[in-house]
Amino acid sequence: MSSRPRRISASLDEMIARRVEFLTAYQNAGYAARYRALVEKVRSAEAARVPGKIQLTEAVVRYAFKLMAYKDEYEVARLFADGRFAAQVAEQFEGSVRFDFHLAPPVLARHDPITGEPRKMTFGPWLMIVFKLLAKMKGLRGTPFDPFGWTTERRIERQLVEDYFALMDEVIARLAPETHTLAVGLAVIPDKIRGYGPVKARHLASAKAEEAALLAQFRSGAPLLREAAE
Repeated sequence: MSSRPRRISASLDEMIARRVEFLTAYQNAGYAARYRALVEKVRSAEAARVPGKIQLTEAVVRYAFKLMAYKDEYEVARLFADGRFAAQVAEQFEGSVRFDFHLAPPVLARHDPITGEPRKMTFGPWLMIVFKLLAKMKGLRGTPFDPFGWTTERRIERQLVEDYFALMDEVIARLAPETHTLAVGLAVIPDKIRGYGPVKARHLASAKAEEAALLAQFRSGAPLLREAAE
């Protein structure tokens, strides 16, 4: 009887640890610590107000991470430049291999006049040098000196992170057994935001509409839980 909760807890802790490690490499320890702090805050609230349930915590573990680990120019560069990509290619192919990269960088890519979606461009092996340099510049991400940060897509991605943190603050402030299912529904909304560019924009619009409907329902049935001292 007692072994199952321990296994679940260990599994959840492992999920958190893996994502903290990834976000540390993705940006830095402070960025990862912010993620962990949100997860632990939600975990504590769920354990206190809906004992025995972990679905809300699991959702936040997955989807706060998804939003925070958005794949921008720095991350693409890091993934190509960290050596694992070249090692995987070497395992699958013998002899010399030429790399050609097919990408649609927002600053350079032209858009299809019919669909409006960015067209991919082909870059030669020299781009690996650029990737290695760009990967070292990840500290610029989200700062005023970020050359990619001014694009609409990057601004939206950063705002989605802030919106999710604010939403989870409201969710745990109003969390109760009768609203737990709605809370989980709100926490998993980022799962519906998929793709890149115009495709992602369409999914985002649909996801935000669903979020608004769920949030209205959540608020109508969940009186704000205040501290006992108040």
